[in-house]
Amino acid sequence: MALRFTDEQRYFVSEASVYRLLKARDLITSPACIVVKAADEFADKTATPNQLWQADFACLKVTGWGWYDLSTVLDGFSCFVVAWKLCATMQASDVMETLDLALSASGLDQVKVRHRPRLLSDNGASCIAGDLAEWLEDQGMTHIRGAPRHPQTQGRIERWHQTLKNRILLGHNSLPGALEEQVAAFVEHCNHARPHESLGNLTPADVCFGRGEAILAERERIKRKTLTRRRLQHHTATA
Repeated sequence: MALRFTDEQRYFVSEASVYRLLKARDLITSPACIVVKAADEFADKTATPNQLWQADFACLKVTGWGWYDLSTVLDGFSCFVVAWKLCATMQASDVMETLDLALSASGLDQVKVRHRPRLLSDNGASCIAGDLAEWLEDQGMTHIRGAPRHPQTQGRIERWHQTLKNRILLGHNSLPGALEEQVAAFVEHCNHARPHESLGNLTPADVCFGRGEAILAERERIKRKTLTRRRLQHHTATA
């Protein structure tokens, strides 16, 4: 809310001020449950988009139709959801199809690059399959896997899936198409409208497409201008 006010109204207000105002009006509630938190930052940080992709599955239920598996590829640098696909199974072929969508969406299937993205996944049966290993080798991609029973290795995509399920599963989806529409809307919101504190309060799209530095510089300019204005108002009031 603080960032949106700063960006749209061109007047800086801190997150602490927004929090105090909402708290004073009893609009801030304590979380009903303790959620799993990812680490603040990676030990071995990525430096550019499409350097490391994280892949994982999440189970989503459609009333009367059973469970569907959401296969997602997330960029480890920008938290941008590169590609996703609703699947009836969790097989290696589903992972390969999602990665095909990711390569197409990022344009890496059309250009020749020195290093293809590395794939980070867990040790699920679909991710350790020989078919996937052969496909990755053909694509020139390397594969690294998280430590067994340590899901925090893939903390960003695990946290993203948890956030998605907390939103999507609040309602009842009567058709697979309705679920797909909700997932598409949520992905669009997360990529282009939802700022991440770990990204300097930028959206994943801002970081992925290189707009981040310009946005941060403009916010800093608005902040300095606002503080100067406040000092002048204070001096005028006390004169």
